[in-house]
Amino acid sequence: MNRVLVVDDERTLAQNLQAYLQVQGLDVHVAHDGAAGIGQAEDLAPDVIVLDYRLPDMEGFQVLETVRQNRNCHFVLITAHPTVEVRERAAELGVSHVLFKPFPMAELARAVFDLMGIERQHQAADSKAEGFVERRQRNHESFPLQLYDGSWVLADRRRNGAKPPEPDDDRLLTGE
Repeated sequence: MNRVLVVDDERTLAQNLQAYLQVQGLDVHVAHDGAAGIGQAEDLAPDVIVLDYRLPDMEGFQVLETVRQNRNCHFVLITAHPTVEVRERAAELGVSHVLFKPFPMAELARAVFDLMGIERQHQAADSKAEGFVERRQRNHESFPLQLYDGSWVLADRRRNGAKPPEPDDDRLLTGE
């Protein structure tokens, strides 16, 4: 099946994770809070759940414990809170893959494929996925993101000679 459920309240990040994992050939679904994640886990029966530690309605660990009552699947925990407590609790619950934000998309793909027991096929998408913009690059690896951190977007625009847009104060005040 190769089905993945991403549970993260940061909509842009969740969309990026979904798009990247879909390019890797996986069937990916998204939920933006814990309750929706629990419901989708029941309906979809995912092989792997990519789970944010902090959700608007509950902790990711609560989602994990609830899902495990009825379903046997693997978890990748993603968090911007790399505390000892989070790592220890993840280990207690049998979560072998914890990624700290921001993380390379390729690391997430490796973790998901590892948990599924599938050898990852390196595709042209690994170097330049259509619809993605390269954000960081090392000699041996690059990974694409669309929009996650505004500083990466601005850095890309500066590299291409474009100036960042001026803030629209009216939009900031009204929210429109």
